[in-house]
Amino acid sequence: MDRAKFVEHKGTQIFSMDCRDASLEDMNTIIEECIHQVRRQPEKSVLTLTIAGGGAFSGDTISRLKQVARDNTPYVKAGAIVGVTGLYKVVFNAVAMFSKRRFYLFDTVEEAMDFLADYTD
Repeated sequence: MDRAKFVEHKGTQIFSMDCRDASLEDMNTIIEECIHQVRRQPEKSVLTLTIAGGGAFSGDTISRLKQVARDNTPYVKAGAIVGVTGLYKVVFNAVAMFSKRRFYLFDTVEEAMDFLADYTD
């Protein structure tokens, strides 16, 4: 799936989830692909990039996002998010609080990818 896949940036693998203008069906597919790909990786090895904006959300989608973020925690080294404004801030704050994960917020995809490529614990 083109919206949820590993990409390379500066020699570093980043799992990118492009949720821009995603329908509810797209969101469900992105979530399933995230589960499938991330949980196949070694613990604390995955860098994630979520690109938000204009996507459809329902109560069920938000619940699934919270659960996925929590259940993916053992595999994720760091997560960055781009495009969080308005209602999306509420959604991603809920996801962060529920999953007890820290997400780094950026204004552009390039800034987020540079941060992730250079990220060290």
